[in-house]
Amino acid sequence: MREDANKFIAYLAMIATPFALGAFVLAWSPAQQFSNEDPAGDGYVPPRSVQALVDRTQESTVTVWCDPGDENGSQGTAWAIELETTQSKNYPTTLITNHHVIDECIGVDESVMIALPGEERSAAVIIKWDKKNDLAVLATGRKMPVLQLSDNPPWPGYWVMALGSADGYEGSVSFGNVINFYENDIFITNNISGGSSGGPLIDNEGYVIGVTSWGHKVQQYNGAMSLDGFCAKILECEYEFKGEKTWWEYEE
Repeated sequence: MREDANKFIAYLAMIATPFALGAFVLAWSPAQQFSNEDPAGDGYVPPRSVQALVDRTQESTVTVWCDPGDENGSQGTAWAIELETTQSKNYPTTLITNHHVIDECIGVDESVMIALPGEERSAAVIIKWDKKNDLAVLATGRKMPVLQLSDNPPWPGYWVMALGSADGYEGSVSFGNVINFYENDIFITNNISGGSSGGPLIDNEGYVIGVTSWGHKVQQYNGAMSLDGFCAKILECEYEFKGEKTWWEYEE
């Protein structure tokens, strides 16, 4: 009789074990699959919270208006960067945009304005520019958090976000991937349009890897200027590749 009871208990244990294991897996898996932090070192996956990444980036991204007083005015995007300038005392916030956004306003006083989405416009001044790499530095008295620059170069397939004032719509966001990169250009699948120029190209950790700069009218990709392009006139870069200064370190 005791032997039959032991067999019955063993049988119940065999049945109960898979259910208990299943409950453990269900309880354990989500904690292992998902993190509260954005991914680190894996550029191919989306961020943990897309909304949080968009919100953080929008706090540092503005619309730019260049109004030289004639029909040559333009509109684009700029974003805050930590960069010391000769105007830092009066204009503590430094911004990056494209040269072609503000080129008509160079030498024209009080012709550049900026604004965060939904807020009033503030004056900005042009500090310096790099026409060849289509970059420009602005400064403004409007305080805002700065965006950080990525330590990791973009690779084909990486997830990226472009944020700006596409076609004049402030705070526009598009998601895509890096197709490839060549010299200082990053080729991306993100949709961008007039007004997006100068906006930050953000990786899945929330760091800037480039500046959205141009659109392709025929092919299904658009382009951004990588951080390597900043090394000519905008940033002090410590690395070098094939005789050119670079933001990222490459192997010869």
